[in-house]
Amino acid sequence: MSKTIQIFDTTLRDGEQSPGCSMNSSEKMIMARQLERLGVDLIEAGFAASSPGDFDSVSQIGHTLKGPRVMTLCRVLENDIKAGIDALKGSHKWGIHTFIGTSDLHLKYKLNMTRAEATEKAIKAVEMAAKDCDHVEFSAEDSTRSDPKFLVDIFSAVVKAGAKVLNVPDTVGYTTPQEMYNLIDMLKNEVYRGDEVTFSVHCHNDLGLAVANSLAAVRAGAGQVECTVNGIGERAGNASLEEVVMALHTRNNYYGIEAGINTGQIYPSSMLLTKLTGSMIQANKAIVGANAFAHEAGIHQDGVLKNSLTYEIMSPESVGVSKNQLVLGKHSGRAALADRIKELGFVIDDAKLKEVFKGFKALADKKKVVYDDDLELLIMGNDSKNQDRFELLNVNVTSGTDSLPTATVKLNIDGEAQTKKASFGDGPVDAALNTIKAITGSEAKVTAYIVKAISGGTDAQGVVSISIEDNGIKVTGRDSHTDIVIASAKAFVNALNRLELKKKNKEQGQLGGV
Repeated sequence: MSKTIQIFDTTLRDGEQSPGCSMNSSEKMIMARQLERLGVDLIEAGFAASSPGDFDSVSQIGHTLKGPRVMTLCRVLENDIKAGIDALKGSHKWGIHTFIGTSDLHLKYKLNMTRAEATEKAIKAVEMAAKDCDHVEFSAEDSTRSDPKFLVDIFSAVVKAGAKVLNVPDTVGYTTPQEMYNLIDMLKNEVYRGDEVTFSVHCHNDLGLAVANSLAAVRAGAGQVECTVNGIGERAGNASLEEVVMALHTRNNYYGIEAGINTGQIYPSSMLLTKLTGSMIQANKAIVGANAFAHEAGIHQDGVLKNSLTYEIMSPESVGVSKNQLVLGKHSGRAALADRIKELGFVIDDAKLKEVFKGFKALADKKKVVYDDDLELLIMGNDSKNQDRFELLNVNVTSGTDSLPTATVKLNIDGEAQTKKASFGDGPVDAALNTIKAITGSEAKVTAYIVKAISGGTDAQGVVSISIEDNGIKVTGRDSHTDIVIASAKAFVNALNRLELKKKNKEQGQLGGV
């Protein structure tokens, strides 16, 4: 009989720290509900002490969800622990995750304290959290560059103080699978009550080994893996949830360990996150990339047609990807739409179905065929526009071989309509973006511009991703439309709204993590 691993999802905390991936409270709640459908065991909803907005978001998620345990990250500071408790106390299931750096590098240069001082602070933080919470997790930041003997000492001390979970973060993605296996194996045998507490790992991907290191830890006896959807996170990101889960699922005969994840919700979760953050994934991304189940080589195509197992170790359906991309048209009714939405793995209420159906009909009038990806964009739409400072009302562009591209844009700024005429550019998209910049007064520079057709044909919806930078703050906006100029304008406005949010968060002060 297979053992079970706990999946601790930190998309909303560590994942959100990835440049351009910040989410507001409404977007976090949308993603949290999807993570609940996905079946994760724990959700790290944010850093409650970092800002009033994050506090409210953590509290809302904690008091709304009934399935996963909702966690918040806290430094080993009294104010942080208090904020975390205040945000989550009274939730259905909740916990406090506190941390301190334990490597000599962090102790000397970041914390300016001794090992004894760090241990004392860790004990006090855990004791304080344990008075109000029965699930306290302690992380030794930069564990894989820490003295193993000190790790044993500080972990043993916090277990005695009330910690139930001990997290071993590979904070900078430095370790290797064999080293991680050896470390977990040693800690389980030498830490006080190591056979009773849960060991967890939180691996970063700086050397591309985050998933491999996480799986090695599981083999050594770790009972929890901390990961993110699409592997987003600081620098090169975190261990990818979908890769960890599907590795355990597909190679169950090897690992003998299962994760209680609804794998059919993996692809919808991945697509929702790209919509909310504007951060696209590469086509060859394992499990959820556009090419993950694509076959172009003739030999491969022939083999798959005869038996899919010849070149596919898992089925597209197992992760929520539909084989049939041609779905519905303008003559399709609400019942057919609802059935297809259910097949795609989404759960929506009647009010949302009515909204999606209206958008579906409008799109179907413009296209001959509405594809699965089109439906997903309609379902996942931006539910947080009411919190945005800028709203695109309309955009008109004139362009041709013998004319200078000119754009007229109308925006709402803080609820008031603004119009700017006669801005020019090197092309229609450049003209539209220049006009928006002129209206908003933004000096942000476009650092990346990506266009992707989400379905075949010249009538396809175009998904535009625009990355911008202003005074060192980087964000990415994303939106879609059958008109690529309109999609670009919407994506740029989306990026500007994210920039406004990021600036507010920066004013509150930036806090790190494990």
